[in-house]
Amino acid sequence: MNTKNQQRNPVVLAHGIDDTGAVFYRMADYLKQQGWSVYTLNLVPNNGDVGLDELAKQLANYIAGTFAPEQPLDLVGFSMGGIVSRYYVQRLEGIKRVQRFVTISSPHYGTVTAYASQRPGCVQMRPNSIFLKDLNSDAAMLKQLNFTSIWTPYDLMIVPARSSQMPVGGEVIVPVAMHPWMLRDSRSLAVVAEVLTEPIKFYPQFEHVRNSQKLPLGGGNT
Repeated sequence: MNTKNQQRNPVVLAHGIDDTGAVFYRMADYLKQQGWSVYTLNLVPNNGDVGLDELAKQLANYIAGTFAPEQPLDLVGFSMGGIVSRYYVQRLEGIKRVQRFVTISSPHYGTVTAYASQRPGCVQMRPNSIFLKDLNSDAAMLKQLNFTSIWTPYDLMIVPARSSQMPVGGEVIVPVAMHPWMLRDSRSLAVVAEVLTEPIKFYPQFEHVRNSQKLPLGGGNT
């Protein structure tokens, strides 16, 4: 794959539960070597003690404080970080600046492993949670972006693994044996790099959606 001389947006990486930005060490190095500017943040607390909507506000504040308002971005979210990123994109106006959006092994339709904890962020990641139903009610808006879901059918953290599938955007299956390996496997890294070099799509028919997002949870959604 030739990625030389292609314009690259800054890439923001959002980690999963019980992780920090350091979990992206291999992916960040890989992308930097190929010419990307890579940014990571630590979502606090990282253990589910607060809702994913609150973590999404941290992501929004980080982006607002790091980049100029006119700077387009690409966003990669791993596991819980993919759902946090979706909330930012779909509810906190991130869709106005994110151009390429990648989720890696994210529980878009919930995971039964989230029943192991009563923490608010974990409850939100349960199958059929109010939080996920709300996000999935207008997931079609992700068609405005270059959106790609990457996942493995052997995932034991996202159960069922097909919960990482989405009805919109692109999909890449990387048959990695374990959930955390998705950030280190050479095949995953290559897929992320390829997705981040795709030409930006523009769908003028969705412009009305871009300008009329649903309110964040607690601001009118049920």
